[in-house]
Amino acid sequence: MPRWLLLALATSVALLAVLVGVFVLVPPADRPGSQAQETVPIGGPFSLVDQDGRRVSEQDFRGRFMLVYFGYTYCPDVCPLGLQTVAAAIDALPPELQERVAPVFVTVDPARDTPAVLRDYVGQFHPRLVGLTGSETEVAEALRAWRVYVRKAEPQDGSYLVDHSTFTYLMNPDGSYAAHFGHATTAEEMAKRLEEVLRAG
Repeated sequence: MPRWLLLALATSVALLAVLVGVFVLVPPADRPGSQAQETVPIGGPFSLVDQDGRRVSEQDFRGRFMLVYFGYTYCPDVCPLGLQTVAAAIDALPPELQERVAPVFVTVDPARDTPAVLRDYVGQFHPRLVGLTGSETEVAEALRAWRVYVRKAEPQDGSYLVDHSTFTYLMNPDGSYAAHFGHATTAEEMAKRLEEVLRAG
């Protein structure tokens, strides 16, 4: 076999191995309930304030699965759709499993999303949805812990938009990462994966 053909085959095999490795370690964002072999930990300690003005930490959710979505109340379309999916997925679960899930909305825009603003907002989606805000520093620490991308657009006429990642994270009762859902995940797909994880846990 010619030398150039052997080199080409070796290069192709090496490239295929890299691609397979990337696919295994980093699942597509929109695969429902993707569960990765964590190279970077997701989640961690936080201290924030809920929609009723109470100080809340990760310890307040121990013993329940947290379903965490990051967004902001001025978000025109992505966040409402994401929260509607979360709410519909929880309501689709059997009643005995619903109580084991704590849906949480963490703002990426604490300057505008005060507890009072969050209280009016989260109530539109689900009666058990917890809204969390805090100081710029407190929210920034939570965003780092969950590896959330955020970029504030330049304000125009006193208003602005915030670009942010749109994953919904499922955390185990001990606070460790369980799975994540991309924005394209349907409520039915999310509910199915939630039930699988909850019954296994």
